[in-house]
Amino acid sequence: MFFPSSRDRASAIGAGLHFGQAGTHLSRTMMLTELTALLAAVPANGKAQEYASSVIEENCLGKQTAANRRHSLQHLRELYALDPTVSLFRILRRLWEVDVSSRALLALLASLARDPLLRATAEVIVGMPDGTELQRASMREHLFGIVRDGMNASTLDKVVRNAASSWSQSGHLEGRTFKFRRLVRPTPACISYGLYLARAAGLTIENSLSSGWIKILDCSRSGALDLAGAAKRLGLIDLRMAGDVIDLNLNRLDPAFQSSSQAKVTHGAH
Repeated sequence: MFFPSSRDRASAIGAGLHFGQAGTHLSRTMMLTELTALLAAVPANGKAQEYASSVIEENCLGKQTAANRRHSLQHLRELYALDPTVSLFRILRRLWEVDVSSRALLALLASLARDPLLRATAEVIVGMPDGTELQRASMREHLFGIVRDGMNASTLDKVVRNAASSWSQSGHLEGRTFKFRRLVRPTPACISYGLYLARAAGLTIENSLSSGWIKILDCSRSGALDLAGAAKRLGLIDLRMAGDVIDLNLNRLDPAFQSSSQAKVTHGAH
C-alpha cells in the first residue's frame, strides 16, 4: 500500500520514514494530545532542542515524573522526529499551522510513515466499509501475518489496542468498547502531505495518487486530484495536467526550499 516493490529505501529513510517490525505502538498510541500540546508550546521555527526542553524542563505535557517526561519525549521523537532537519517533520510542522482542521490526519500520516506497526494495521482500516464494526481478531490476524513470530499473543493484543486507539484519534473509528468505521474528510493540506510521503517512499506520481497514503484518507484518485488542484490554488504545491500527463512538484511544501528560494532572490537583488 505504501511503498514500491523496489527495496531501495535510502531516500525514504533520508526523509524520515522508518522500516522494520518494531514501533511505538508496542507501548503507546500516536499521542495526538501530547503532540498538540508540544507543538503549541514550541514556536513553528523551533529547533530540536527546544522541543526537548519544553517536555523535560518546562513539562508542557504535564507529566508527574521526570521518567514519564523522558519516555514521552522518546515516543514522540519515534513518531514525529521533532527535528526540523528531518523533512518529514519540517513539512508536518508547516502544514500543522496552515490547516488546523486536518491536524489529526496529518499526525496520522506522520505516524504511519514512522511506525511500521501502525502501518501494518492500515489495510484492515482501509478495507472496512463505513459503519462496520472493527473486528479486533481480524486486525490481530493481519498483524500476525506481517510480524509472524516476532511477537507473542499478549504483545499482539496490546498493539491492536493501541492501534485502534490511534485510528480513533484520527477519526477513522468511533466508539469506546465497540468501534465503528467512519469515513474521514481530507483537506488540500493532508492530501499534499500524503502525496509528499508517497513520493518520499519512492512511488511514481501516478502510483502516488492511488497509494495507501491517499487511500487511508478515504480519498479516490480523482478526489485526490481535485484536492491537489485546491492545494495548488492555496500555493502549497505545483500541479499541471495535460491529458493523461500529470506534473507534480512538492517543493513548495518544504519551508527549507522556500527559505533557499528567498535567499537566492535576495542574493540576486544585490
